[in-house]
Amino acid sequence: MRPLPSKTRTPGKRTRRDTQRLTMTDVAAAAGVSASTVSLFLRRPDAVSPELAARVRTVIDELGYVPNLVAGSLAAARSRTIGVILPSIVNSFYAETYNTLQSTFQAAQYQTLLGVSEFDPEREQDLIGAFLAWSPTAMVVTGFHHTDKARAMLRASRVPVVEMWDMPSHEGEAVDMSVGFSHFEVGRRQTSHLYDGRHRKIAYIGAAVHQDLRVRQRTEGYEDEVRRRGLHEPIAFTAPDTASTMVGCWLIDEVLSVHPDIDGVVCSNDNLALGVLFEAKRRGIRVPEELAVIGFGDLTFSNSCLPPLTTVRPPQRDIGRLAASQILQRLDGGTVKSLQHDLECELVMRESTGPAVPP
Repeated sequence: MRPLPSKTRTPGKRTRRDTQRLTMTDVAAAAGVSASTVSLFLRRPDAVSPELAARVRTVIDELGYVPNLVAGSLAAARSRTIGVILPSIVNSFYAETYNTLQSTFQAAQYQTLLGVSEFDPEREQDLIGAFLAWSPTAMVVTGFHHTDKARAMLRASRVPVVEMWDMPSHEGEAVDMSVGFSHFEVGRRQTSHLYDGRHRKIAYIGAAVHQDLRVRQRTEGYEDEVRRRGLHEPIAFTAPDTASTMVGCWLIDEVLSVHPDIDGVVCSNDNLALGVLFEAKRRGIRVPEELAVIGFGDLTFSNSCLPPLTTVRPPQRDIGRLAASQILQRLDGGTVKSLQHDLECELVMRESTGPAVPP
């Protein structure tokens, strides 16, 4: 495969990303075939010899090339569409962020195109390919857990890309820009709050752990803080099911059947925590005197349940606002001052954990 020519950049200077996307001619040059062969392969793969088809397919996958469906009659028009891919629209966390993105882009005369991956990296990959085929002016995706092909397509698109709701774990992981917070630190902070309130045996319950990497990171934060305190081994009960009040009920039931002496529970979100409160009420367990409960999300019911739920409030509106701001600055030809925004979450203390006690 022939390498594509690289573009010269001034050493030490970060410039605005080139907005020229990969073309069919680039693919042809890298594969050592004619542009007409690539065109024929895209339209009728069976009409190209197996050897040439394999070469073209390999280059397309490696370069992340996406055919431009609007080249031709719309080639001269600038897209006013921004693709946004969320893992869920049922989860109000992401819905609030999307509402902020949409209103900010709308005010700047851009429209959003929404896709939902259902926490499936392969489905996200398909959505990215489908969106990029219509030449959006920018892309917003959730998290950093993408397939290699999805990452290649985003990099090759040459449009502004923001990965949101998480932070890169190492330098170079982000495709372009990012806005989020550390879910690992959220798990640690939830656990620390209970220990600082003089609770001594704390369990964790989580849902959709195998799908949502961010829930796994909060679980790992809990486990890290438990080991740091050294009072007991981590007690983590998780389920593949979507987080709900019912799942919270049966998860805490499982925990209590094995560890009836726990005096605190960290929940991966407020829906599970509400289930814990219901089950504690059914069993006659006093909250927070006998069992402290902390959630994540600060959902609409969190301040009105009995007792009101202590939780961690993510900066969902700030994520949407900053993600949109980064993209609009890039599209306006300006310099983005910070490519990565690491935000803070707010600990909202209510009656389900009681007042914090100084060590």
